Amino acid sequence: MKRFVLAGLALALGAGAVIAQDAIAQRRDIMKAVGGATRDPGAMLKGEQPFDLAKVQRSLAIYADSAKTMPGLYPAGTQTGGDTSASPKIWEDAAGFKAAFDKFAADANAAASAIKDEASFKANFPNVLKNCGSCHEVYRVKKG
Repeated sequence: MKRFVLAGLALALGAGAVIAQDAIAQRRDIMKAVGGATRDPGAMLKGEQPFDLAKVQRSLAIYADSAKTMPGLYPAGTQTGGDTSASPKIWEDAAGFKAAFDKFAADANAAASAIKDEASFKANFPNVLKNCGSCHEVYRVKKG
């Protein structure tokens, strides 16, 4: 009987580690997608690319979708491992962390409605990007 209990415990611990690694990998992939979605609009803001409303709207949709998904990818047990850069503040201030993503989604959706041309893009898009920096300052551990 002890062997079954120990085997069950080992399986449960192993499954927990797999779930934690999966959540860390998923959030890393989403953050990479957000970074990728920022490349074209960032180049547009710098004048390195011509304004393209379709690309801007795609980026804003990725931001809004990512902001809805991300808070759920930080369950207990994913504070460490998988080369995560998540700050302990995420779990200490879960409500604030979720509120930061809610604001990101709201700002992305508001910008998607407001941006119709290059002038409105330049006026609205930087406000959306401010969410990234402010969240990373509080909820991300800087490495190296």
